[in-house]
Amino acid sequence: MVKIKRPEKYTDLDSGLTQKQVNSQVQKGLINVQVKKLSRPIPRILADNLFTLFNLLNLVIAILIFWTGSYRNLFFLGPVIANIIIGSYQEIRAKITVDKISLVSSANFDVTRDSQVKNVDISDLVEDDIVLIKRGDTIPADGIVRYSNGLQTNESSITGEADTISKTKDDEVFSGSFAIAGQAKIQLTQVGHESFVSKLSSAVGKEKRSVSVLMKIINNIIKILTYTIIPIGLMLFFRSYLKNGNIAKSILGTSASVIGMIPEGLVLLTAVALATGAYNLSKRQILVRSLNAIETLARVDTLCLDKTGTITTGKLTVKKILTYQTSKEKVLAIAQKIVDVTKETNATAQAVLALKSKPLEKEIKEVIPFSSETKYSGFVDTNGVRYLMGAPEFIIKEPTNETKETLEKAAQKGFRIIAILKEKPQQEILGMLLISDEVRENAPSTFEYLKNQGIDLKIISGDNPVTVANVAKQAGIASGHDYIDMNQLGDEVDYRDLVKKYKIFGRVRPSQKATLIQAMQDNGLTVGMTGDGVNDVLAMRQSDCSVAIAGESDAAEASADFVLLNRNFDSMIFMLNEGRRVINNVERVASLFLIKTIYSVVLSILFIILGTGYPFQPSQLTPINALTVGIPTFLLALEPNYTPPAGRFMRNVMEIALPAAICNILFIVAISILGNHFNFSYETTSTLSVFTIGIIGYYALISISNPLYNRKKIMIGISFTLFIVTFIFSEKAFGLQSILNLNYTYLYIAIFLIAWPLFMFMREVLGRRVFSKINWK
Repeated sequence: MVKIKRPEKYTDLDSGLTQKQVNSQVQKGLINVQVKKLSRPIPRILADNLFTLFNLLNLVIAILIFWTGSYRNLFFLGPVIANIIIGSYQEIRAKITVDKISLVSSANFDVTRDSQVKNVDISDLVEDDIVLIKRGDTIPADGIVRYSNGLQTNESSITGEADTISKTKDDEVFSGSFAIAGQAKIQLTQVGHESFVSKLSSAVGKEKRSVSVLMKIINNIIKILTYTIIPIGLMLFFRSYLKNGNIAKSILGTSASVIGMIPEGLVLLTAVALATGAYNLSKRQILVRSLNAIETLARVDTLCLDKTGTITTGKLTVKKILTYQTSKEKVLAIAQKIVDVTKETNATAQAVLALKSKPLEKEIKEVIPFSSETKYSGFVDTNGVRYLMGAPEFIIKEPTNETKETLEKAAQKGFRIIAILKEKPQQEILGMLLISDEVRENAPSTFEYLKNQGIDLKIISGDNPVTVANVAKQAGIASGHDYIDMNQLGDEVDYRDLVKKYKIFGRVRPSQKATLIQAMQDNGLTVGMTGDGVNDVLAMRQSDCSVAIAGESDAAEASADFVLLNRNFDSMIFMLNEGRRVINNVERVASLFLIKTIYSVVLSILFIILGTGYPFQPSQLTPINALTVGIPTFLLALEPNYTPPAGRFMRNVMEIALPAAICNILFIVAISILGNHFNFSYETTSTLSVFTIGIIGYYALISISNPLYNRKKIMIGISFTLFIVTFIFSEKAFGLQSILNLNYTYLYIAIFLIAWPLFMFMREVLGRRVFSKINWK
């Protein structure tokens, strides 16, 4: 591990920095500025939407068209500019909303200043501040431990190792690690961009996956097109120029070909759909830390749940106190003392504090902090006697049959059991606290919905498996019988087989949680993890998609893809549906973008071979693309569509795109042959070709719009009306010949009537003979 900077001067632990010293550090720039990982700055959003490869191609084409003097062919820039404006607006709107909600959830830390403990935002911490760290906190910056009360950290985000590291006075701590046990006072020595993790750009909250499945597919399509567009365009230009000797006509024909190959709207639509998803979630008080996770959540087929705080409310209450050869008051006094000396703030500690017992009067020699691995906390007095409080299965060495029976009965009733004992040298059980937790009111209906959506639910908890099984039965997750005690397993265990057999895993250590999720992933599952505590962090990082309940652990919130700021687990239904809406709608409309890509590539190659010019110009296709693709897709992308993703993106897209593209190719080649035979003018053949593309585009639009609700019928009806008007009155604007020219009206009617049966025939043939035999994975 790299050594961090040691402090030049040690800050007094009791007084901390003065306000004057804080102001001085701020002026020097020694402030803990945070790097935003999700929310891009507005200039970056504008740049990402503006400076793309396809926009560069569009600019080059626009310059060449401008040089020819055919200014009406520059209309194709209208949809391009509209796409940039709409995409930037949607992303900026989502950014502003997410930023506002991020401020609400930003991490605060207790810091000693002017001899007082103040609560300060993470970004307001300065170098040499004395920060108080407790279990569950993320270390806000690099520093030196000045005081430790059993501090233990996990530095897996830095080292990749999940081992627990004990920290004593003068030890180094790193930003991005988190406290899993104890408390400490830390003097910050490297803050903001100077911290070790910032320099490595690998903090806790980093995105686990840089590209979603959907974007990966689309990027692969774009990568193929990138290597296709330029050489085909150049060959078409030179072939056309050598044939007709007209450089302007060759540029316009080639431009129409290249513009047709570019599915620029598809990339934009996907980005806008994800940004809109984040915006919609933020309105429900759900913080989205990773846009790609919106899609991933929709693909989750297995959801792992932590019990406390997720299935249950997390508000624990001591319902019964069992004592053994001692008084109830003494048992409670010991429990109160352990909570006091460990300064623990978890739900169990809060339940003990609520009893308001008088703590045991004992001098303390050593504090034993609570750890999710050991499942207990305690202290050692000056006489060497150890007092422990924790999970009975972990701290009772040789339980009697009577003790086992007591534990089993309490667990069957759904109680969490906390044992209190002392050791010197023999172990003596002093008492047990029977603690209850309530299942969230709407949890059963939420879990029932998730199960009906095909999501397999599993519980991974550190509690007694019998207790967890009882809660699972109340919540309607499982029968209450298919559970296993992970504390009883040996080292040689096949976790992949284990996760197939059981739904409930009890007494699970944090490292085991991550191993269980990895085993599910190894079995080919897409796994989501929900949790709220530091013991869930490793599992949340391992999962494909993680959801944190706000308010319990900074480390859990920093590791999550989503944070439920309203602490309402019912929000999972909305999150799931929002993700599915994004995937299904993008998948549905993607075919409309790829129709023109496919036929443009094929037609370009055909006309290179034939040595003739491209059959139409950019201006003629501009209104058709806007009416059949551009406007409808943005409206359809907002449709509610909550069915589980089929995982067949390419097949679903090609079932519409390829038949439509083949129909276009057949018609346009036929029109070209007829035009040559009957000496049709270029205006006639190009208008017939563009009309064909529009009609087949509407048939494809109707196909993907099913079921045709009234609003869809109205949208398509208005669009088609504008389409007909365009072909009557836009000869000067777009170079389209009027379809009311009686010499050719019969051809337009013939195209209209033949296109639909041909399109359906091609869908049927390709669907049965081709698509069913292809492995689309």
